[in-house]
Amino acid sequence: MEKPKAVLFDAYGTLFDVYSVGLLAEQLYPGHGQALATLWRDKQIEYTGLVTTSNDGAHYRPFWELTRAGLRYACKRLALELGDAREQQLMNQYLHLSAFPENREVLQALKDKRIATGILSNGDPEMLGVAVRSAGLEPLLDHVLSVDGVRKYKTHPAAYQLGLDATGLAAPQILFVSCNAWDALAATWFGYRTLWVNRYQLPFEELGTQPTRTGSSLRDVLSFF
Repeated sequence: MEKPKAVLFDAYGTLFDVYSVGLLAEQLYPGHGQALATLWRDKQIEYTGLVTTSNDGAHYRPFWELTRAGLRYACKRLALELGDAREQQLMNQYLHLSAFPENREVLQALKDKRIATGILSNGDPEMLGVAVRSAGLEPLLDHVLSVDGVRKYKTHPAAYQLGLDATGLAAPQILFVSCNAWDALAATWFGYRTLWVNRYQLPFEELGTQPTRTGSSLRDVLSFF
């Protein structure tokens, strides 16, 4: 099979560890950090689907706002007192999520092979800019694509179309990489070649479609080349 001509990465959960915020959450709420990080993430993703599918996207709000809303909900659900100071601490931590250690190695290897690289993310441009700069990945990325431009979150086809528009390639010429099974599935349905990075040894979605390949870290991207 022809080698991909570009690789697009999901950001949150794939390049940046969304659960790393649990370390600060545990300091603020001993015994509840992991539960807060997990529920926060789940609600954040739930909200992206809600605002995309309701009233044809009339209720769209930027990812930063949905992230804040998800945090507030999670704290109420877990009966944790949030307050302005803690909210600001946790939101600031989300701006500077830990990057997975193999990111730079894989992106550099792709750059050496002259393969176009990019991020295709639900994150709004400001969030992505901070995360990319904090991780020092800016020189290794050709594209940083935010769904904010189309005001529709993944898994809407308009979100995945951004990759084709930016690269000028057809979907089968692009490898899309995500740690989120729902994202890898929808990208496969859209027509991308896909790598699901199954970091947590989870089952894939039971909807009759499998990603092109499954791996355990971003290093598995290089197996396509």
